[in-house]
Amino acid sequence: MTDRYELILTCPKSLEGLLLQEAADLGLEAAREQVAAVVGQATLETAYRLCLWSRLANRVLLSLGRFEVDSAERLYEAIHGIDWHEHLLPEGSLAVEFSGRGAGIDNTHFGALKVKDAIVDRLRTASGQRPSIDKVAPDLRVHVRLERGQAVVSIDLAGQSLHQRGYRLQQGAAPLKENLAAALLLRAGWPTLAEQGRALADPMCGVGTFLIEAAMMAADIAPNLRRERWGFSGWLGHVPALWSRLHAQAQARATAGLAKPPLWIRGYEADPRLIQPARNNIERAGLSAWVKVYQGELATFEPVPDRGQAGLVICNPPYGERLGDEASLLYLYQHLGERLRVACLGWEAAIFTAAPELGKRMGLRSHKQYAFWNGALPSKLLLIRVEPTQFVTGARETGKEAQGQQDRPESAPVRLSEGGQMFANRLKKNLRQFGKWARREGIECYRLYDADMPEYALAIDLYGDRIHVQEYAPPRSIDADKAQARLLDALAAIPQALGIDASQVVVKRRERQSGTRQYERQGSEGMFREVEEGGVKLLVNLTDYLDTGLFLDHRPLRLRIQREAAGKRFLNLFCYTATATVHAAKGGARSTLSVDLSRTYLDWARRNLALNGFSEKHRLEQGDVMEWLDADRSQYDLIFMDPPTFSNSKRMEGVFDVQRDQVRLIDLAMARLAPGGTLYFSNNFRRFALEEGLCQRYRVEEISDQTIDEDFKRNPKIHRAWRIQAR
Repeated sequence: MTDRYELILTCPKSLEGLLLQEAADLGLEAAREQVAAVVGQATLETAYRLCLWSRLANRVLLSLGRFEVDSAERLYEAIHGIDWHEHLLPEGSLAVEFSGRGAGIDNTHFGALKVKDAIVDRLRTASGQRPSIDKVAPDLRVHVRLERGQAVVSIDLAGQSLHQRGYRLQQGAAPLKENLAAALLLRAGWPTLAEQGRALADPMCGVGTFLIEAAMMAADIAPNLRRERWGFSGWLGHVPALWSRLHAQAQARATAGLAKPPLWIRGYEADPRLIQPARNNIERAGLSAWVKVYQGELATFEPVPDRGQAGLVICNPPYGERLGDEASLLYLYQHLGERLRVACLGWEAAIFTAAPELGKRMGLRSHKQYAFWNGALPSKLLLIRVEPTQFVTGARETGKEAQGQQDRPESAPVRLSEGGQMFANRLKKNLRQFGKWARREGIECYRLYDADMPEYALAIDLYGDRIHVQEYAPPRSIDADKAQARLLDALAAIPQALGIDASQVVVKRRERQSGTRQYERQGSEGMFREVEEGGVKLLVNLTDYLDTGLFLDHRPLRLRIQREAAGKRFLNLFCYTATATVHAAKGGARSTLSVDLSRTYLDWARRNLALNGFSEKHRLEQGDVMEWLDADRSQYDLIFMDPPTFSNSKRMEGVFDVQRDQVRLIDLAMARLAPGGTLYFSNNFRRFALEEGLCQRYRVEEISDQTIDEDFKRNPKIHRAWRIQAR
């Protein structure tokens, strides 16, 4: 064997530059960057040192050669030509990792099989003994990369990826890989700050990855010092004495580092479920004396180091994955900026985010930004000096500057953009106008804003002390970044304009829906709340579905049904959560029957009825309304139906289209109407036109204007409604 090797260090994309510098410092020569890798020349000692000390690499691959490959047979020949007796005993175990394609090799499994066959055939003895396959802990892990007709064959010296340090057996929902966390700390200048004895705090520490990586840097601990098994452990080229010497040196450095007075490194986490896993990880890393974790909300974050030193605040705020995350994230970033300005003056801050547009909402200017990839997510590290000159919202007093005063200064509201201020002014005006009307009418839930300003295409509804915001998806002609900026401007304005806490705002995006998508579950919080309307109690869910369970625009029609229901048999078709049924029962209906295809919403309907003490005379049935009407032979005095515009539910045959199917639907319903009875028919299809033939067969009166309340008059096409009776 040679005493010098070509090494290939792999890493996450965007870490190449940092890894190049680290590898050179650790002894890699003639190093150069590649995509997600660094390549160079080194001795075996340097290779071991890189395995032990690299904070950034995933793998340390020792190259055995590069071969031109134009077919699977040529790949086999090239691999077979390597003297594998120098690397693995015939009775040893083997694992093969293959990446890339081409030269007749269309999938990685086939490529790995060819490589394995070549190695096994080369090592097979006359007696038939051959290596076994062990994908978990092999004596030799071979890596082959095929790209542009060239195969690079390597031995994986690391084994498991080097980012797996061994301390993090418990993790949160969106863990940051250890080597990425280390890269972010390096970009934030933490090693220099640590040498100066500065502090470090993470206000959203999760299971403590930033804290542990920072402490290992400060205490001069090799990141993989505690690893027990390596990819080279069963390799015949392994030199145990050389490895033992390097490992002992690293152990001595760690012992000396841990003997120093520990730096002040603290983490805070709002989720109590993550506190013990974080402490367990810290203990496994051997850093319990250096790192402490406490439960605490961001609103109370205030690092107070024991020697008063400033330092680095670093965190990875959550990014949005589900409907409505824009609001919670905007307010989170605003609160983070507020806490930095109030409690961390003189500190450095490093904010790692996959939503850099939200970083601009913190009220602090970043002096430097670095682009990274967090898995498949493009992200940025924002570096901020927490100084008054960097405050977008202006300087404010801090605790030190306020010495001698009794109270710490309160947080100033976030400064709104010009457009955001105009939007806030409109909300205030609407609140004055509709608030008086709602109080006079005893209305608790109403629409406050409905795209009154075209550039802010939102519908904003009040449900008691909660705000439900729906963003209408912008047309494709509108720049997506501009639309997002306007949404964030509006969300920043809502709490200020309405005088509420940001946590009371829920945001959703309303797009053109097909089938039953508008009824599908969007989240899983399960947060139901009681609201009142016309003397009845109703349950709404503001978080989990696109709609809340209560169509506010139908309020007048529900109250009309309540007034007319006394002593009548009431039928509610396409009943949704049966809010009209509850009103009918409140009005004294002799009996009610509600029909819908969704089990979820029928269960919700059952809860609405039970909430008001109604049960025995009020039946709920699951079924396709058209089929149900075909089969039912009962008579009803009052019928209400508000069908969807379109439905293709898996539980119904065919497709329902309200424009096409209106005649058959209304005829079926009228056949169930008792003499002197009334059918109320409505829908929200803006281009709906009632068929002339229906007006000839029945007494039809359009009552749309009578069923639209003050809060929906600026949108008169929100729905159309008719009163239909037999001639």
